[in-house]
Amino acid sequence: MRYFVAVAEELHFRRAAERLFISTPTLSQQIKAVEREIGGPLLIRRPEGVSLTPAGEVLLRAARQVLAAADDAVRATREAAGTAAPVLRFGLLNGVPPRLIERITSRLDERVDSRLDMTSGTTAELARLLEAGRLDLVMLRAPVDLPPQLRSVHVASEELGVLMSEQHDLAGSASVTLADLAGREMVLFPRASAPQLHDSVLAALDGVVLSTSAMGYAPMLAVLPLRPDVFGLSSARAAGVAGLAWRPIEGRPLVVEYVAAWSAHNPRAAALVGG
Repeated sequence: MRYFVAVAEELHFRRAAERLFISTPTLSQQIKAVEREIGGPLLIRRPEGVSLTPAGEVLLRAARQVLAAADDAVRATREAAGTAAPVLRFGLLNGVPPRLIERITSRLDERVDSRLDMTSGTTAELARLLEAGRLDLVMLRAPVDLPPQLRSVHVASEELGVLMSEQHDLAGSASVTLADLAGREMVLFPRASAPQLHDSVLAALDGVVLSTSAMGYAPMLAVLPLRPDVFGLSSARAAGVAGLAWRPIEGRPLVVEYVAAWSAHNPRAAALVGG
């Protein structure tokens, strides 16, 4: 029912799958199973998304009531038993898009009925805390090498472009090419914070000169307006920052992937993400 409600609210399988931390094929199979049990279609599937059939609209109303009643029953039972709600230890990635933070934390609150304790850090830091058993669920940037006991699922993607001072000589262009960037100095995050992502970015932008100055996202936003001779990388959400210009990269988009990761030995986290 939670899976169906997610699809019915998002009206899009990929967005619903990201919201639920499961793969799109897995979600599609689950919805088909529900339709088989109901005995008829609940969704009208189209390339641009889905819409509800009359039966789907009825089930959506009923499913919301059932899920709310189930959550109320769990809370009331815990209160009667005098047990505190469990804690979910969540690792929040530095620099994650605010819209993604809001979506994930709200969905976690809905699904786990527990206090959410959040810790921030880099991809490497959060992966180490997860492996050590000090966190239950983390968000990481891919690519990332994880030990065999850790599992991950794609959550979202974000296209990166070039971020630079308004005084940079490429700022007057509507977009930039890899040839435009060849030989130019790029400020990037420290490799230790996300080694595999760091290496993949450099491989994708072959020909750029890596700056000896390595810094995180917030310091980069402060430094770039003062350095019209260098550039950094960011998504389009930095386009409105004063003193900076953001331009997409032509021909070969640079995409960063966000994944949720958990331990295969943590059944609670595995159940949360459908693993």
